[in-house]
Amino acid sequence: MTSELRDGMRIAWNVAILMDDGLTLRADVFRPVEDGEYPVLLTHGPYAKGLSFQEGYPTAWRTMAEKHPDVTAGSSNRYQNWEVVDPEKWVPEGYAVVRVDSRGCGASPGYIDHFSPRETRDFYDCIEWAGVQPWSNGKVGLNGVSYFGINQWQVASLQPPHLAAICVWEGATDFYRDMTHHGGILSTFWANWSDMQVKTVQHGIGEAGRRSAVTGQLVCGNALLDAATLAAGRCDFGSEIRAHPLDDAYHRARSPDWARVTVPLLTAANWSGQGLHTRGNFEGFVRAASSHKWLEAHGLEHWTHFYTDYGRELQKRFFDHFLKGDPDSWRDEPAVRLQVRHLKHFVERTETAWPIPDTEWTRLHLDLTHGRLAETPGDVAVAQGFASTGAGLTLLTAPLAVDTEFTGPLALKLRVSSSTQDADLFAILRVFSPDLTEVTFQGAIDPHTPVAQGWLRASHRKLDPTLSTEYRPYHSHDEIQALSPGIPVDVDVELWPTSIVVPAGYRLALTIRGSDYEHPVSGGHQSNFKNELRGCGPFLHNDPLDRPDDLFAGTTTLHTGPGIDAFLLLPVVPTR
Repeated sequence: MTSELRDGMRIAWNVAILMDDGLTLRADVFRPVEDGEYPVLLTHGPYAKGLSFQEGYPTAWRTMAEKHPDVTAGSSNRYQNWEVVDPEKWVPEGYAVVRVDSRGCGASPGYIDHFSPRETRDFYDCIEWAGVQPWSNGKVGLNGVSYFGINQWQVASLQPPHLAAICVWEGATDFYRDMTHHGGILSTFWANWSDMQVKTVQHGIGEAGRRSAVTGQLVCGNALLDAATLAAGRCDFGSEIRAHPLDDAYHRARSPDWARVTVPLLTAANWSGQGLHTRGNFEGFVRAASSHKWLEAHGLEHWTHFYTDYGRELQKRFFDHFLKGDPDSWRDEPAVRLQVRHLKHFVERTETAWPIPDTEWTRLHLDLTHGRLAETPGDVAVAQGFASTGAGLTLLTAPLAVDTEFTGPLALKLRVSSSTQDADLFAILRVFSPDLTEVTFQGAIDPHTPVAQGWLRASHRKLDPTLSTEYRPYHSHDEIQALSPGIPVDVDVELWPTSIVVPAGYRLALTIRGSDYEHPVSGGHQSNFKNELRGCGPFLHNDPLDRPDDLFAGTTTLHTGPGIDAFLLLPVVPTR
């Protein structure tokens, strides 16, 4: 460990934190120069605390810095790291900032096992270490994006005594439903993520892990390990996930116990975080047992509002109350704060609960005869098929008569059959202008994101009757119910929550297809993802081992008519 005074902060580099099994993790600690006891903001994760945001994620940094100058204002930005707070903006406010490299990553040795009980226990030990340091006031808060948000739910389930508040910014909660399998369909994100964002900062890779722009030290430690040793030191994350196609003990061990999440919490969702950073924030708000919980939802890129003045000031008011005891900073804070999305801007509004209490749940029925979403069901039986490898079927509403807000969760009821023993259903809610040009939005990752998406593998159609609601079907994912070719079955598809005010004259559209949505215009590449951005970001479902042609390259048929429920349930918010 070395320490120094720099840029108005007292900084300790590579501080040792002993875990309960004897392994030592390494942390960087930033705190005010003046001696005292300060509240702690702590993160624990795999991205190498010594790697600067600008060097590790240059595409994301340039976009954010150019579009949002308040992010870089008032800071040298020398200590900016991916998805964690900037200490130059928090230490002057009287906080200590602790960044821990998780086991096997960056400066910390050990075996990498993402979101595992072992990693969660390490996080617990780090919180308890920070809570008893002489410079700590005994109150530890967690604040970070994505990975640094997801693992907050897990460690909160262990109830560390010194954990005083959590701020989960665009995380996820359910390891199966939010992260690895959408509607039972394997997401290839995590295998690619491991290659691009974890192997590149594994402890022991030497100069390949680069040097800190601040200290000049190797960000992945001084040890240099050979390829075989490195491979033996990490889980094969993609293969492990693929080996667990149902929501079994593997997934449950990496998900929170909602009854034990009792800490005060602020959870922030991204409307266009489809595939990872939307559903879980709403689930956490609704299901956590905490009596002190708040929900925020916004748009723009995945990381942006965590760093803007809007996001940082919201976080600070929250932590000032729960970590410093400020009685006024969070006084009378509304339970729900929404950045309601319009076509080209957002309007802030507060609500008392989620879903919004005066929501008018509205059914639009599938009219296959005319290719429409209609207010009344058809009275003629229709069966229409589509090749599951093609563009699928799209049904449009009539032009809206007035500006209409849709904010909340969505659900789709269908009757389907397949020429094979299974079928994957991808449901996409879209907006079209009066000239039938699709309107897309800047997503968490992708610049051409549709309004909402949902997924379901037909063999996973079994519902959990206790947790399902009309607007949020909850699938058990505990058994495979194969289809009989040509025999229709009823299915319920969950579409993740969204917000959009659609102007008069525009139309909503529902596309049902057998593969991921694709926008015709490329959104380019980002430095930390393998794939081209075509509407879904990196959250794709294209693993051939999970989707063999004999099951998923057939013809899927939709059925409508008398006695058949086939409708999209929409959350219409009345004009206030």
